[in-house]
Amino acid sequence: MKLTHLCLPLLLSSLPLLGCGGSEASADSDSSGAEATDAGETHDDSDGHHDGDDGHHDDSDEHHDEVSIGTVTIGEHVIELSQGHGAVAAGAEGHLVVKLPYSDEGATVVRAWIGGEDRTLSLVGLAEYAPSHDDYDVHAVAPDPLPQDTLWWIELEQPDGTKLVGSATPHF
Repeated sequence: MKLTHLCLPLLLSSLPLLGCGGSEASADSDSSGAEATDAGETHDDSDGHHDGDDGHHDDSDEHHDEVSIGTVTIGEHVIELSQGHGAVAAGAEGHLVVKLPYSDEGATVVRAWIGGEDRTLSLVGLAEYAPSHDDYDVHAVAPDPLPQDTLWWIELEQPDGTKLVGSATPHF
């Protein structure tokens, strides 16, 4: 038997290991035509941010580099916000943690973007519910260049379909 006959099956069986960690893209769009994504992340996974096996967040380490940016009132709700991944910068990914004043176990759809209210050039991020913290983690990429009055914009879509939008000043 030739050596190539023995090595080929071994080589082929290792191909699935050559992937990037298993992040599958999923997208959601709203009536404005903006795309929301929970897999549009541009950072590497070497910081323990993801578990690497199934593309879902390992929220046990998610909150290690956050800075509180205060609260915002959206509708009748006072929402606590924290920002991770450092300061907001043009073309860079930002991380926002949204803590609702009630526990809904992930029933609210939370979207956020960095930039202007009209979402021009902004990548809208779809938040993932983190049950261990009872909050929502969202990643969004800031437009390049940043608009003059750049804010974090947060959209809450409640289980009954009601959409509420508010904004907060990011950490620069």
